[in-house]
Amino acid sequence: MRFEQIMGVTLKELATKLALSPTTVSRALNGYPEVNAQTRQRVLDAARAANYHPNMRAKSLATGQSRAIGHVIPISTSHEIVNPIFADFIAGAGENYSRAGYDMVLSVVPDADEEATYRNLVARGSVDGLMVHGPLLQDSRIALLQGLGIPFMVHGRSSGVNTPYSWLDINNRRSFCRATEFLLDLGHTRIALVNGLESMDFAMRRRSGYLDALHAAGIAPDPMLMRSSEMTEPYGHKAGRELLALPQPPTAFLASSMIVAYGLRRALTDAGLKLGRDVSVIAHDDDLSYMPNGLDVPQFTATCSSVRAAGRKAAEMLLTLVGNPDHPPLTHLMETQLVLGYSTGRNRT
Repeated sequence: MRFEQIMGVTLKELATKLALSPTTVSRALNGYPEVNAQTRQRVLDAARAANYHPNMRAKSLATGQSRAIGHVIPISTSHEIVNPIFADFIAGAGENYSRAGYDMVLSVVPDADEEATYRNLVARGSVDGLMVHGPLLQDSRIALLQGLGIPFMVHGRSSGVNTPYSWLDINNRRSFCRATEFLLDLGHTRIALVNGLESMDFAMRRRSGYLDALHAAGIAPDPMLMRSSEMTEPYGHKAGRELLALPQPPTAFLASSMIVAYGLRRALTDAGLKLGRDVSVIAHDDDLSYMPNGLDVPQFTATCSSVRAAGRKAAEMLLTLVGNPDHPPLTHLMETQLVLGYSTGRNRT
């Protein structure tokens, strides 16, 4: 039997009020099919009137589950906690966790302790599943978690890992190929890539898409036009100033995040250049709750993907794996949409 409590009213007291057995009330609340529809509705209405909330601690004791999902964040990337991209993903995932009756356990740990943290969470039974953030190329965490035997999802992918695993990602390569092609169609040939850290899988895929489009257009890539670093506004500003100071500066930029694009815009303003007229910029990650891309008309042309929707979908997939640990790996690839804004125009040089 599962155990519930209703805002100070015990399951037994509710059953007495309804003239039903505690077992029938518990089964009705938990959706057992042997309870007829009329009785189930009667119990649910009474529970709703009493502002019913399951006693998750009691359920955990009864089922042996923690009713929690873990997210482990190394200190070196702890800035991600205040990054709108991370915040939107967590918000989306949290919606589905809460709806399913799961808590979120967020652990911020020193980099050297990351593996031990995963092992301790599993050994203590603190979580029923884990979400992995920021996958690297050949990410060793995937083999670790497979060996620990706990359901997990990767937000992104890891090139070089050959064993099947569950992941959700956007099509970074196609997204940046299409964005580069759009700039080429506007007559730009000197296109700068202001990318994220290329030890990260997503950044490597974005560079590949950028290079694919240049090669298809017969343009030799210029290493001087490529930058790679942690995606912050100061990085975008610094990269923009350096690139604009080149003897042959770029006429267009691809920014690997909206935050980087804001830094580029500041560099353009410093140089007395007008965004969209003198220099074009395409940004990634347009659809952010806390950093809207303009109001009626987008400020930046952007490769748009909903980070919150990705969080919801990844959580849904992880909860499926938690509910059925023998389920084969789940994968989901999301496409982006190129949204036109004020930040792009034809090459005037």
